[in-house]
Amino acid sequence: MNKKAIILILALMLFSCKQANKSVDAEALDSIKNTEKNKKSIINADKSIFTKYDYTYSKGKSIIVQNSLPKGGIRYTDPKGNKYIYAIFWTRIINETDNPIEFKINFPIDSYEIPALPGKYYKTLIPPDTMTIQKAPLLNYGLTNLESFFDKSIDKPSSLKRTIKPKESTGFYVVTLRLIGGDQYGILRTELTLKGENLFYKIRDKEIQCGSIVIK
Repeated sequence: MNKKAIILILALMLFSCKQANKSVDAEALDSIKNTEKNKKSIINADKSIFTKYDYTYSKGKSIIVQNSLPKGGIRYTDPKGNKYIYAIFWTRIINETDNPIEFKINFPIDSYEIPALPGKYYKTLIPPDTMTIQKAPLLNYGLTNLESFFDKSIDKPSSLKRTIKPKESTGFYVVTLRLIGGDQYGILRTELTLKGENLFYKIRDKEIQCGSIVIK
C-alpha cells in the first residue's frame, strides 16, 4: 500500500471518530436538556401544591394524592346572564402499588353552601382535560376553552372515571364557581382525600363524599 493510500485511510478514520464524538455529545446534550426540563416541571408543580397525602396499603405500597393551590379568580357569565367568579385546581393521583387502580368521581348538579361562608354557594365541575406537571407554570394550569365548557356544563352533573396503571399517575382539574355578590372571602382552598375506598372533596370546611377508588 502506497503512502498516499495510508494517509487517506488515516484521514477518513479521524473524520469518522470526530463525527461519532459529535453525535454522542449531541445525544448527551439532549439528555441533559430533557432532564433539566423535567426537573423544572417538577419544581413548578411542587410550588403549586397545597396538600399531599400518602395512603399506605399492603406491603408498604402507597397511593399518593396531591392537591394544588388555586389559579383563576376570573369572571364568567352564563347563557342566562348569571355572573360567576371561578377558580381552577388540579389533583394528581400517583399509583405506587403493583396493581391497577380505578377511581370514579361524581359531583351533582347542586351547589354547596360553605359553613364558614354563609350564603355562599359553590358549583364544582370537572373538565375532561388531563393535567400534567409540565402545565403547572402555565396560565390556568394550561386549561383552555373554559367558557365553552362552562356553557355546556354549568347546569349538569360532573363526573370522571379513570384507571391508573401500576407505578403511573394521572392528573385532573376541578373548577369551582360561585355567584358574584356580597362580601369577598379571600382565597379558596380545596382538596381530595381518601378514606378507605371512599373519596371526599373538601371546599374550605365543606366535605363532600364524591366517589370511590379501588385497587384491582
